[in-house]
Amino acid sequence: MSVSFSPALDAAIRSLPQRYPGPGGAVAIIHRGEVITRHSWGYANAERRIPFTPATLFRMCSITKQFTCAAMLATTPDPSTLNDIIAARLPLLKEPPHAHHLAHNQSGLRDYWAVAMLHGAPIEGYFGDREAERVIRGTRSLHFEPGTSYSYVNQNFRLLSDALQDYTGRSFSEILQSSIFNPAGMERAILAAETRAMPDGTTGYEGSVSAGFRPAINNIWWTGDAGLGASLDDMIAWERFIDATRNDPNSLYNRLSAPIAFANGTPAPYGFGLQHLTLHGKEVTAHGGALRGWRSHRLHVASERLSIVVMFNHMSPAQNAAAELLGAALNVPPAQPTATIESQLTGVYRERETGLSARIDPNDNTLRLRYLMLPDTLTSITSTQAENGAVRLQQLSDNTLRMEHLKENRTTHLDLADDISPTPQDHDITALTGDYICHELDNACISITANGGVIYGGFSGMLGDGKMEPLQRLAHDLWLLPCPRALDHTAPGDWTLSFEREHGHVKAIRLGCWLARDLLYTRS
Repeated sequence: MSVSFSPALDAAIRSLPQRYPGPGGAVAIIHRGEVITRHSWGYANAERRIPFTPATLFRMCSITKQFTCAAMLATTPDPSTLNDIIAARLPLLKEPPHAHHLAHNQSGLRDYWAVAMLHGAPIEGYFGDREAERVIRGTRSLHFEPGTSYSYVNQNFRLLSDALQDYTGRSFSEILQSSIFNPAGMERAILAAETRAMPDGTTGYEGSVSAGFRPAINNIWWTGDAGLGASLDDMIAWERFIDATRNDPNSLYNRLSAPIAFANGTPAPYGFGLQHLTLHGKEVTAHGGALRGWRSHRLHVASERLSIVVMFNHMSPAQNAAAELLGAALNVPPAQPTATIESQLTGVYRERETGLSARIDPNDNTLRLRYLMLPDTLTSITSTQAENGAVRLQQLSDNTLRMEHLKENRTTHLDLADDISPTPQDHDITALTGDYICHELDNACISITANGGVIYGGFSGMLGDGKMEPLQRLAHDLWLLPCPRALDHTAPGDWTLSFEREHGHVKAIRLGCWLARDLLYTRS
């Protein structure tokens, strides 16, 4: 493949500020170790009129995860030497996950940013090392056996960075500097654990062109999960380091990007802080990063020796921009619309194994599945089948679907929710009100109230009292509590509240979201 400034690639690069508008951004394309483009625009800080340049320090967020794993591989002769240290930080678990489970997002832990909301964390509240340790140490159970499935969990990588500090007796910042930044020539890269500000004044922004942009407020501290601060030039150095060491089977990136499997031998989509996916027909390793006000994405196509890095100090989807640039670099023609197939799969469902809700709606000539944090688009294969790269649906009967979680190595069943129309019991919303306690979460509480004929819910726990939100009814005893904002960028989304009755009286709530499933709250 020959990558150059073709008209399509040139147009794609030039149009980024218009198609993904915001205060500023930067992009780099590296091919065969050479920089094809290194471009930045706009402002790193619009109020102080600080330009966004290739040297601007940027909050790389979850792209940090691969660097944490690289530091682990560079520092420990065998990552399993960290297992006992990790176990000590999860004292209530009888069989805690091992280091490789954490690195591959196969730990079975519930994500601590999601669980923090159940503990009443204010959306823009302070969340530091002490709060993180309390939430993590309080873990009493997993939502699947380690190694058997996949779930995105931020504290997996915080636990790894904490364990590395304990193992080496050095700070994680020093470990990154000596094992990654210096060898790769990342001259400005730092551990930027505090999210309130960057040392050079770079600011992340929320908002839109129509509503205006404003500085995003963040008050969390993170380390191995998302703490990397790096410039575009630093990321270019990382990509060139990858290319320069490509022929060494023991190089850091070759070890990071090696194929990963689940315990049963099924190939896994994620390993050592990297996503493995196929994009425009090419095998790609990639990862994105996001916090309120910050979006970034990097991808690497080893077969083509091609890397792309995109940074936005606003909320536009950097992963979409990176994919479009890759398509332009590979001269991939635009996708053609598919034929419309009438689907029988639409409806409101409850996942039998977890109690989570799933809603399937028609969306032009596709289906929209609302199950994860953000809606998924599925293509209908037949009237009773639909899929994308992550989920496959198959109708088993008029009331049941099989849902194959293709990237998670698990299969579940969706039962059509009964009584979607309100029933006499639903009109008596006071039957649902009260305080419900979760013993799994140190007696965290959800309070259900009725105010003026509207039902509300709010979480309370070790981190405070969360905001009361109006609940949305899906079906009889199946409700949603919306959580569109949280401490982290990608909020848990809708929490499913499945009310459980005994002799007609509500006794408990089975509560969860994809990031934190199957938690039982009993009426106090």
